[in-house]
Amino acid sequence: MELWDIYDKDRNVTGKTMRRGDPFEKDAYHLVVHVCMFNKNGEMLIQQRQPFKSGWANMWDITVGGSAVAGDTSQQAAEREVLEELGYKIDLHGIRPSLTINFPVGFDDYYLVEVDLDIRELTLQPEEVQRVKWATKEEILTMIDQEIFIPYHKSLIEVLFDMRKFMGSHS
Repeated sequence: MELWDIYDKDRNVTGKTMRRGDPFEKDAYHLVVHVCMFNKNGEMLIQQRQPFKSGWANMWDITVGGSAVAGDTSQQAAEREVLEELGYKIDLHGIRPSLTINFPVGFDDYYLVEVDLDIRELTLQPEEVQRVKWATKEEILTMIDQEIFIPYHKSLIEVLFDMRKFMGSHS
């Protein structure tokens, strides 16, 4: 049973928790994290979800993502998700999300990081990930059109690629 911290609309932890899958109370929110890992060529590491996953089965997705569990900070949740799904230890200590997007029942934190890794050395979580590969922005946008990539807003994918080396809304 996975427990989530409940936040208020201003992203303050309320001290309450909820079980994953339970309905949200009014004005209750939770935290989801995403880590987009890029290589020096500007390609994003993407993963293909397992065919037996209940949501977005067999679809390609950004590097990793998942819900923060009770007691997690955003950084801790992001590090845990990378380790669980890819078997890769990443250190996000002192790193803030590059952007946060609000959704109806929560907050999506996006970490954009450049890494130097050989994907053949990753240990993929068999319950979640069937394979990974490096992809360009154009390849991901084409995959969205082909309906084999989770249907993120294309403008979000563009922002993720455009902001991968920057923090803030201007240079």
